[in-house]
Amino acid sequence: MSVYIRQNAVPITYKAGDSWTILSQIEQGTKNKIEAAGTPLSDWDVQINRGILTGLNEAFIISSDVRNKLISEDPKSAEIIRPILRGRDIEKDSIHFSDLYLIALFPSKNYDIEEFPAIKNWLINGEWVQIKTKNNPPTPIGSGKMRLMQSGSTVEFEGVSFKTRKKTSNKWFETQDSIKYWDNFNEPKILFSRISGTEPKFALDLEKYVTNDTGYIITGEEIEYLKEQLINPIFWFAFNRFYMGGGVNREFKVNNLLNLPIPKSANMIPFSNTELEYILNWKE
Repeated sequence: MSVYIRQNAVPITYKAGDSWTILSQIEQGTKNKIEAAGTPLSDWDVQINRGILTGLNEAFIISSDVRNKLISEDPKSAEIIRPILRGRDIEKDSIHFSDLYLIALFPSKNYDIEEFPAIKNWLINGEWVQIKTKNNPPTPIGSGKMRLMQSGSTVEFEGVSFKTRKKTSNKWFETQDSIKYWDNFNEPKILFSRISGTEPKFALDLEKYVTNDTGYIITGEEIEYLKEQLINPIFWFAFNRFYMGGGVNREFKVNNLLNLPIPKSANMIPFSNTELEYILNWKE
């Protein structure tokens, strides 16, 4: 055994506190070159943020038919209805819009629900209340306001008991999150799915989509260039092999993605033909 180890040992350069994995010599050399040429995403002028958590998607995420009905009843409704994507709608370099829309009553915008009567009526009396959800049975028409309260309590309406949304300081008609980056959804951005699958599901968005909490957005500098690198097989290999980390299978952890070194546009990585062939033929 000792002879085998001496003949096949591979020196490593991990620092104290670094996460590590067992690498072959060619993988160690590839990792060193990527880190020498690249800048960790955490040092780029970018922000990575999770999509929107409504607390009750059945009320806030609507079909195109419901959208059209709300706008026909009150044209002002169009001001706060936005096209929304789910993680499953984001593919490698492409977006598949599923004709879903978000009633974007974000807490930080301080909307007055009385200015949107059609939407108020939908939230209270819409047929969404009759859909069985994970936490609640179907409830009678008219129960929407109680369903949407953000008190974390159990209440009763016409003999049916159900839970409200978790306790927050937000108003009953607002989405659950109180985050401050809503306007980032209006910027050119990269979208990616929380669950990656077997290919890099990053896509450029210039259409001001929002995403639910199964998607993420990246905004900031050199977005188009950065998207091209994130779908590049070299960096997909590097992320999977060196930086992905453990946890839920194929789920992105933002902190791990921030560790991924990507060269600025002027930098090149001097891979050998052998290294490139290894990367392009690598299988998980």
